[in-house]
Order: sequence, then structure tokens, then C-alpha cells
Amino acid sequence: MAVHPPTPARAEGRAGAGIRLPWWALTLPVLAFAALLVLISDPAQAREAGAEPAIGVFLEYLTLLLLR
Repeated sequence: MAVHPPTPARAEGRAGAGIRLPWWALTLPVLAFAALLVLISDPAQAREAGAEPAIGVFLEYLTLLLLR
């Protein structure tokens, strides 16, 4: 008695089925883009940074934490 392997599902039957994403998979990037667009939309309100840039303070703090 010969054993036949199961036949795979036809590709035509699955061609119409798509992957469904949750609602937030598109909403969150759109909201982030909109927030960034609002932040850069009015450059007239931009001010000069303080004497010490924030990235320098952050890197100094990070260095202190890592070297403990």
C-alpha cells in the first residue's frame, strides 16, 4: 500500500487573503509625523539653544552612569 504525501493548498485560493494590521500600525506613525510637522512648521518661534547643548549634558550623564 503506497502512502501519498498530502497535497499543499492551492496558491490561487490564498492569493486574495491579505495580512491585516492592527489600527495602531498606521495611526501611530501618522501621528508622529504630524507632531514633527507641527514642530517644524513655524521656524520663526525657534530660539537659540542655551550655552550648553542638551546632547552634551545627556552624554555626560550617560558617561557618569556607565563608569560607576
